[in-house]
Amino acid sequence: MTLTALTDRRELAHRANDGLEVTLFWSKSSNRVTLEVFDSRSGQRLEFDVDGYAALDAFKHPYVYAAKRMFAGGPASVDATARTC
Repeated sequence: MTLTALTDRRELAHRANDGLEVTLFWSKSSNRVTLEVFDSRSGQRLEFDVDGYAALDAFKHPYVYAAKRMFAGGPASVDATARTC
């Protein structure tokens, strides 16, 4: 991700519980909504696009939407290299 992309993103919602962090982002330049799930225990990060009309529901139920994206052949990126110590 470029510096421009990072500064362009706006955090819309964030929650954390039991080692899981869920963050909903909006990109001003592309008008895209993305959801990021980070598991601090395993160091895995999952990020995928969501439709704006479903953003809040996806934020509440991220794994349901991630599964829908993966089965529909949509883009979902998983970063298993982001390990924390």
